[in-house]
Amino acid sequence: MPARVIDLHTHSTASDGTTPPDVLVREAREQGLDVLALTDHDTAGGWAAAEQALPDGLALVRGAEVSCVRDGISLHLLAYLFDPDEPALAEALRALRESRVGRAEQMARLLEADGTGVTWARVQELAGGTVGRPHVAQAIVEQGHVVDVSAAFTPDWIGTGGRYDVSKLELDVLAGIRLVVGAGGVPVFAHPCATARGRTVSDDVIAEMAAAGLVGLEVDHVDHDEAARAHLTGLAGELGLLRTGSSDFHGANKTVRLGEHTTSEAAYEQLLAAALAGTPVLGG
Repeated sequence: MPARVIDLHTHSTASDGTTPPDVLVREAREQGLDVLALTDHDTAGGWAAAEQALPDGLALVRGAEVSCVRDGISLHLLAYLFDPDEPALAEALRALRESRVGRAEQMARLLEADGTGVTWARVQELAGGTVGRPHVAQAIVEQGHVVDVSAAFTPDWIGTGGRYDVSKLELDVLAGIRLVVGAGGVPVFAHPCATARGRTVSDDVIAEMAAAGLVGLEVDHVDHDEAARAHLTGLAGELGLLRTGSSDFHGANKTVRLGEHTTSEAAYEQLLAAALAGTPVLGG
């Protein structure tokens, strides 16, 4: 039997993707995926629609990408198969979502005040739902200031520390790991060596994360070159962490395709074994 095609990091319109959850699961199956994780930022809001539209032959891993910080460096924690009703984690995610929307509004207001043509009303229209920083970027593109969304994430615009950047609430990553584990979920460090996004944490911090309950590292990712992947593979072995691979699909906001990077069968089975609260939902 051929190995399953497993993509454990995707986004929908429930956060900053451009593909609705129900369309996302259908596209995933059409493109040959067998397992898809829906990991919208700080929310489980897309789960229900994805489950209802789940096609035959596709397993849905319910998850979220949690906004965290350590030593002043932003980082993301992929949380899989957790109980969304566990009070401590649910409250933390609610606070993070509110901060995300507030941040986008403040950015839009700053841009509007500078006469860029970007308005908060237009940003909301572009989002059509949950608003985030990429929707501000889309508005900047629409006004002709930059050529694409990626070009808006620079110091001149809304990149980290940029002219129109606004800070947001983030969880200390060790506390975040404990919250995910406490909710029966499985925490995996998303794109640990994505230096193009800004500063990254040291191996010592990743060791601290492992001691706090981290289960894996996302090794195969579009933002990791071969040297980064080799380093993370060795580090995962040293710390006893599983290795995942994922597309980090955002729809039209990024050029990466569903299933462009994938997770091995062995790592997927390890992840499932570590989950205490949930199991994948099977289509069909």
